Amino acid sequence: MSRITVNFIKCAIIYFIFAMLLGLHMSAGGPKYPYLQIHTHFNLLGWMSMMIYGVGYHILPRFSGKPLWKESLATAHIWLANIGLLGMALGWLIQSTPVHLFFSAVEGLSMIFFAVNMFKTIRAVDPPKPAAAKPAAAKK
Repeated sequence: MSRITVNFIKCAIIYFIFAMLLGLHMSAGGPKYPYLQIHTHFNLLGWMSMMIYGVGYHILPRFSGKPLWKESLATAHIWLANIGLLGMALGWLIQSTPVHLFFSAVEGLSMIFFAVNMFKTIRAVDPPKPAAAKPAAAKK
């Protein structure tokens, strides 16, 4: 597996553990749990999305028979996805809408990077060119 695939899967597992710990904490916290949004986003953007990104970076280039379009875009994607998610969690923690909105935009940009990289990786293969017509056999 590529470095980017492994890193996304490792991040997914870490967020899975954090979400599980927040879930356990939430079970004792009652109906007005203050970290519900963090728990939810660690599950959805951390665990689920990062696992999908990791699997996508591994499988889709193989399905298309082409290498990943831009490794540098994938590297930017993993950094922005993590910074965006942790920044969103910080925004909820300190109850700051501007902080939350900024990091939500960072997260959204990371998703666009993934989409562009995948579309460019799986783009339709050029159809094969027809074989050149063979010249007629010369008469003797």
